[in-house]
Amino acid sequence: MRLKSTSKKYLIYVHCIDKIIILRLNFYNILKNLIKFHSTKFKVDNLYNLAEMKKFTIIVRCNDQQGIIAATTSFILENQGNITYVDQHVDHEQGVFFMRLECDFLSTLFSSIEFSKSFEKSVAKKFNMNWELFDSESIPKMALFVSKYDHCLYDILGRFKSGELKVEIPFICSNHKDLGEIAERFDIPFFHVPISAETRKEAELRHLELLKSYDADFVVLARYMQIIPQGLIDAYPSKIINIHHSFLPAFVGAKPYHSAFERGVKIIGATSHYVTTELDAGPIIEQDVSRVSHTHTIKDLISKGRDLEKIVLSTAIKHHIQRKVMVYDNKTVIFS
Repeated sequence: MRLKSTSKKYLIYVHCIDKIIILRLNFYNILKNLIKFHSTKFKVDNLYNLAEMKKFTIIVRCNDQQGIIAATTSFILENQGNITYVDQHVDHEQGVFFMRLECDFLSTLFSSIEFSKSFEKSVAKKFNMNWELFDSESIPKMALFVSKYDHCLYDILGRFKSGELKVEIPFICSNHKDLGEIAERFDIPFFHVPISAETRKEAELRHLELLKSYDADFVVLARYMQIIPQGLIDAYPSKIINIHHSFLPAFVGAKPYHSAFERGVKIIGATSHYVTTELDAGPIIEQDVSRVSHTHTIKDLISKGRDLEKIVLSTAIKHHIQRKVMVYDNKTVIFS
């Protein structure tokens, strides 16, 4: 009798386990079918914790008009997107609308190609938008151009190594050999491209060749002391970032801090901007200042200025790689 009773319990236990397995399999099949047939507009809010998410950034520019935000956000919702950030700005003088959105999509459901086609047809054409969709998790490639000053280069490489700057650095290029040792220390390819009046065109072609072969997304001039030629600017519009002291154009020349000291300035600063054909007059990305007084020496001004240059340039790079900068009419909108 005892053996028979034990057998019954065993059979009941196996039966229960079997039911649990069947229930789990049924739940799995239901979930799989819901994901497969998402076109039925099933609300996937409760599935966000069960699947991998893809993050995208959308930037929009068009003439200001009613319904832009509503149409855009509704389209994202209808395509099972979750908006995690949205900001907009209107230039009332010119009647131009700007918007930046960050969105999450279920990676199983989302196709950037299909989304782009559908958004262009359903929303963008209606409002005559200039818009772009970016994969927020993609890592852009940033080429560095330098000359002899090393403070900005060291700062960028330090932030890169620590993971603060989410970029790849495919190569460093210079018109001098002085900083090649630093590139070697950080295990980054270094190219010496000398420039003179006779070799300027040859150097431009070499720069373009390097940028293309390494598939660079944008260029940072980390105190690169050469004028950027038209061909390079045309190939990378609003993708070449420069840094300089903010005395320009008040104190031009090789020793601006000496001129500023002699003039008795009370504020020094730094400006980072996109490169255009007009020298040091491109759209401004970031600026900062520091107060000085009669007690500061020329050496103090240079030291403070270089600190500002490092901070301002690194901030400009972050804004660029996070798609927070929108350029228009030689100005910028910088989203938070």
